[in-house]
Amino acid sequence: MVGLLTINLSDFNINPEEIRYILENYEQKKKYYRLKTGEFIDLEKSREIKFIESLITGMEIKTSQIEETGEITVPVYRAMYLNELLKQIKGTQIKKNKEFKDLVEKLDKENVEEIEIPKSMENTLRFYQKTGFKWLKVLDNYKFGGILADDMGLGKTIQILSLIMDYVENYEESGEIIEGQEQILPTRRKSSLVICPSSLTLNWQNEARKFTSKLKTTVIRGNAEERKRQIEKLEDYDVVITSYDLLKRDIDVYKEKDYTFRYVIADEAQYLKNSTTQNAKSIKEIKADTRYALTGTPIENSLSELWSIFDFIMPGYLFSYRRFKNTFEAPIVKDQDEKAMEKLKALIQPFVLRRTKEEVLKELPEKSVTILTSEMKEDQEQLYLSYLAQAKQEIAEELKIDKTTFKNNQIKILAALTRLRQICCHPSLFIKDYEDGSSKLDQCMELITDATDGGHKILLFSSYTSMFEIIEKELEERKIKYFKLTGSTKVDERMEIVDEFNENKDVKVFLISLKAGGTGLNLTGADVVIHYDPWWNLSAENQATDRAYRIGQQNNVQVYKLITKNTIEEKIYEIQKRKAELIDNMLDTQTVFANKLTKEDILSLFN
Repeated sequence: MVGLLTINLSDFNINPEEIRYILENYEQKKKYYRLKTGEFIDLEKSREIKFIESLITGMEIKTSQIEETGEITVPVYRAMYLNELLKQIKGTQIKKNKEFKDLVEKLDKENVEEIEIPKSMENTLRFYQKTGFKWLKVLDNYKFGGILADDMGLGKTIQILSLIMDYVENYEESGEIIEGQEQILPTRRKSSLVICPSSLTLNWQNEARKFTSKLKTTVIRGNAEERKRQIEKLEDYDVVITSYDLLKRDIDVYKEKDYTFRYVIADEAQYLKNSTTQNAKSIKEIKADTRYALTGTPIENSLSELWSIFDFIMPGYLFSYRRFKNTFEAPIVKDQDEKAMEKLKALIQPFVLRRTKEEVLKELPEKSVTILTSEMKEDQEQLYLSYLAQAKQEIAEELKIDKTTFKNNQIKILAALTRLRQICCHPSLFIKDYEDGSSKLDQCMELITDATDGGHKILLFSSYTSMFEIIEKELEERKIKYFKLTGSTKVDERMEIVDEFNENKDVKVFLISLKAGGTGLNLTGADVVIHYDPWWNLSAENQATDRAYRIGQQNNVQVYKLITKNTIEEKIYEIQKRKAELIDNMLDTQTVFANKLTKEDILSLFN
């Protein structure tokens, strides 16, 4: 790896041979260290020592290297991290070569004006989308990967399509392809690969056709033989689109093809959050010049998800997972270590672009969130208390034994929590012949009736598709027309019913499974969103809300969260709020930092 900047520690007036011992004392939080010269270093106030320690821990530099050479050589992709550290020691003179200065200047998100927008996209992109394109382009110039983490609905797809379009236009202008003639050069224009959830493959193709007339696209689909034939001809297309599920089935075909794509794009990159899954392993085997991840939630449940995404876009940048966990994840999550948080943020900041709707879409109407509570009916409450007592008896003691027992009994814990949540929604979800009804259902139907009578259209989300069967009966009794989308809804059908819902004024309600319909849908025809039951992860709820609250929304959006009083639902909501506070400013946004439930969280749910 090419060094970009060499730092000579003689500028710090510190003998390189003493670095190891100085840092040992620094890590032990000692106040002073006596040099061989007899002078003392104030370890608490020395900006130079803090700088060297941050360099070593943030770049995997060995003290033995410093002792031998008296220098620190920084690799290219650490340039921005180094620049952040240099700001902390302004009183010390550090020589920066021209290449370093140019790179830092170009990677600055605010300083990319010299990059030209593709001619065909100049009048299509919004101002912040142009900034996003330029940022992607700068990273690509240095073959750095990046995470485009804009809010849902801000047009991550079109920003990536613009990047691909720029490559195509520049390739044509270079003289390698002349219309109506054979290629002058033997090289061929490279294809780009988009991997996304299966429900979004056709959406990507539709967006490409809508905004970029030149791009030739194909969606990998069909049986294994049909897909193999498509993959063998992928050079015929500018954009090849496949799903995470099909990629892991077809990975051997791609490897046999041994093709290097121009770009590989992981859409809804939270699908890569678990580095041990086949989704993550397969996509990391695909060769590409540059890799990008698109996700509004790069951190959903834990910092390990961020590591896994970085392991795709720039393998090794955040070190091995073991080191990442010990250096960043454990200190940040367990100890709220601000020092570790600052280091990690400095490392990831140059390669994550995050904009919120509030920042860039001043024309968007208001969004209001209302928490509506209800008290359980008598029979419903008795059932809840009975199951709660049973769960406490079965689980509480096991949780107190040790961590191993806690982990081994997660399935039992989840089952108990699920039962309690289902009773809050409607006991008949698992109890046959239950007849007393549900106070939450009554509240929900009253809300739907009032909203539809007022001319509003509603998105209703639930994590239980079986709850829809109960709601559907209520809607049919009231002669309220509705659509439903769950995991069993076919990909082709999804787009049809989405378009019809937005256009057909007679269809008032859209029932959507939180997991199946929380992403990739444009439902600006609705201006009321109801979350029937709270989900552990607030970001999943926010993503679902963003189906309506996005570009194209003309009306104020009202969001209702239905919570049953004195139940597990209130506790889930409290956990959501508490975890959200742990975000700090890791991504300079309100991205949810909802860590996995701890042992203490579990115990609190049963109290």
